[in-house]
Amino acid sequence: LAGVILFGEPVRWETSLQLITDVLLSNGNPGAELQDVPYPHLPILACNMDLLWMAEAKMPRLGHGTFLLCLESIYKKVTGRELKYEALIGKPSPVTYRYAQYLIQQQAEKQGWKAPIRHLYAVGDNPMSDVYGANLYNNYLKSAQQNQVQAGLKRIPQAACPQAEVSLGLRNDCNNSVECCQSILVCTGVYRHNSDVPKQTAGTVFHGHRDFCFDPSLVEASYVVQDVDQAVQLAFKKENWS
Repeated sequence: LAGVILFGEPVRWETSLQLITDVLLSNGNPGAELQDVPYPHLPILACNMDLLWMAEAKMPRLGHGTFLLCLESIYKKVTGRELKYEALIGKPSPVTYRYAQYLIQQQAEKQGWKAPIRHLYAVGDNPMSDVYGANLYNNYLKSAQQNQVQAGLKRIPQAACPQAEVSLGLRNDCNNSVECCQSILVCTGVYRHNSDVPKQTAGTVFHGHRDFCFDPSLVEASYVVQDVDQAVQLAFKKENWS
């Protein structure tokens, strides 16, 4: 085996956790007897880092982010070393938002839209992933704009997170027309505007992945609306399309 790719939480967590641990401890040969544990271990790529998500149940469900947390804890408990990721992809990784921007610009070209895209709107129901990622990407866009004016400008503090430090090429992207990425939080999923959860926990409890630093400002949405329809209408209004 050359590496491990993690897409989403399995049905039987114990079986998958055991198999992945076997692969990492045996350097891709789980049929062999355990010898010296290799470190660094095989490359691991993971996406879908949401700790919680909403389904039909009243309470949030444990997501793939929780599965990753279990894997990290098991690996460290067994080996005494930190599990390392080759890459973390998906929300809130900025590379995901960069790719979304690329697809939007492609669609605009196919539709014959000549006006450059200046503003992006990211809609989601999870402050710790959707909003965090949109705000983090907004910081990258602001940094890119500053670098167009002054070459070699130091990176902003939020870009110092280990896995947030993704090579996006933004700082050399002088043709990038997008100026900002605004986050719109909807109340139909993980986040509930009338939740009974104490408000103070929002500033102290971080549900994001281990490798992303916690900055309370990154989980504050630009706008809070009831549902996706209102989010779309808000974007139309902001762009004077209503």
